[in-house]
Amino acid sequence: MRLDKFLKVSRMIKRRTLAKEVCDGGRVSINEKVAKAGSEVKAGDILTIRFGQKLVTAKVERIAENVPKDMADTLYTIVKEEAVH
Repeated sequence: MRLDKFLKVSRMIKRRTLAKEVCDGGRVSINEKVAKAGSEVKAGDILTIRFGQKLVTAKVERIAENVPKDMADTLYTIVKEEAVH
């Protein structure tokens, strides 16, 4: 699945256009490599996303096209969150 779509489906980022901007801005990496919006994401990948002053690391647990809102957080596990200065 495309990275921008995964971020939207998992609700880590609310809108796909915003997810695309974040990816193309170089603020997302997959397995420690900077990723573009079209990069492929698969189960087991480690995503690192920079949200302003926060760095979030999450492990992709599974890929799904459509997920109910209350099940969205089953697609990933937060590994760590840290403040960035």
